[in-house]
Amino acid sequence: MAVNYEKLIHDLVQPLVMHPEDLMVKKFSEDEKMLTIQIIVNQDDLGRVIGKNGRIANAIRTIAYASASRERKKITINIDSF
Repeated sequence: MAVNYEKLIHDLVQPLVMHPEDLMVKKFSEDEKMLTIQIIVNQDDLGRVIGKNGRIANAIRTIAYASASRERKKITINIDSF
């Protein structure tokens, strides 16, 4: 069963942000082994999504990595603001 990583990450990040209308999760590139996801949030929410010392960002990545490893894929997650 294929996982919709965009929805998974969107559902993880949405409760963290104060401006959910500005949240965008896009699949940047994908092949058999590698997947790149871009998370774009409002500038005010960047600290909330990354967390102190990057703990929240690392937790999001850990969940995504675990999910991707079941399909023998690697996943890269980039977090930006506009």
